[in-house]
Amino acid sequence: MRFTALLTLAGLSTAGAFITPSSSFRIQRHESPIAPVKSQHVIVTPSAHRSHITRLFMGWGPEPIWSTGFVDSTIQACPSGTCVSLKVQVEDGSGFAVPGQYVQVRPAGAGDDVKPIFLAIASAPTGTITAADEAGGEEAAPVPATWEFLVKKTDNNAWLTEGTSSIEISQPMGGGFPMKENLEGYKYDFPTQNLLLFATGSGIAPIRSAIESGQLNIAPPGSGGRTCTLYYGVRTADDMSYVSKFPEWESMGVQVVPVVSQPDLPCETGTVWNGRTGYVQNALEEDGVPIPRNSGALLCGVKGMCEAVSGMLKSANVFEGRIMTNF
Repeated sequence: MRFTALLTLAGLSTAGAFITPSSSFRIQRHESPIAPVKSQHVIVTPSAHRSHITRLFMGWGPEPIWSTGFVDSTIQACPSGTCVSLKVQVEDGSGFAVPGQYVQVRPAGAGDDVKPIFLAIASAPTGTITAADEAGGEEAAPVPATWEFLVKKTDNNAWLTEGTSSIEISQPMGGGFPMKENLEGYKYDFPTQNLLLFATGSGIAPIRSAIESGQLNIAPPGSGGRTCTLYYGVRTADDMSYVSKFPEWESMGVQVVPVVSQPDLPCETGTVWNGRTGYVQNALEEDGVPIPRNSGALLCGVKGMCEAVSGMLKSANVFEGRIMTNF
């Protein structure tokens, strides 16, 4: 199922953050000015005592190794302004090898008494897992990289989303989505031919990383790769991030199914929503799982969605090990 949409946005200066995608929903936006926003870059300066080790940290990982970052500006990620997009330039991106990995971030100079923010990396991995990495890690030359993050604005992270001169950021942590272990080969006797992706709100960030990583082995229908469907739930149409990426994802073989839970709430942009409504789990219930024994799933979002979707997939006889989260 392809999708068609009509977006009419006036005054949006986010460097093409929203374009007219092809989609299964139809949006009508009346002209409503959106305040200009600036691009955001964060330059990370690793500690002088930090060794360059390419290593995949599993579970919650070791103690964070802090580096200093310098924040320039922010990018509004959706029309409502509930999320911002952050770009971070790092001297060594080799530790980010699996979609779903995360970092810890805290104000510069805050010290250990301040609780850090956990952020999943939204861009594609910039490192690789090697036999040496899996054996415990070895010295490796640093690999400069740029990472992107999607941050939901809250009272507790205003220091980050509303501008700050510097931050502290940790090395990548966690094992990410265990895709290689559970999707490839014949561990479950049935090959993975179909992928289902589920995200709510800013949970779309690590799902985007997975889509753009090339590690899902998906392809457009008829091209020989896996089929893939993304269910993406938000409160209103104005809360939807990465709309400009939907056509790119579809060209890669991802069928995008946006779901709005409160379509009757007024949107500042004048959006009229005519697509799927309710919750992500409602959309899954309506569509079903065509080939459960040959399907895998990635989930990231609110607890209620993850629990409901996981239960439905298990009831449909999807292998439990192929129902994956990044935490």
